[in-house]
Amino acid sequence: MKHLAVLDAAELVTCTRVGREVRYAVRPAALNATARWMAALAADWDRRLANIKRIAKEAEQDTP
Repeated sequence: MKHLAVLDAAELVTCTRVGREVRYAVRPAALNATARWMAALAADWDRRLANIKRIAKEAEQDTP
């Protein structure tokens, strides 16, 4: 339930009370926007890590 409450607070899902049940539904547009943001963030980290790797290799080659 805590995870669903977090998703609801982030507006990634909607909740509807039906009697004693609470039903959750995904908000596709919000979830897609979040997935695109996460993909861009991952690509940025991949670029940064590749840069660190390149710098480390250059430093290793410069060391006698």
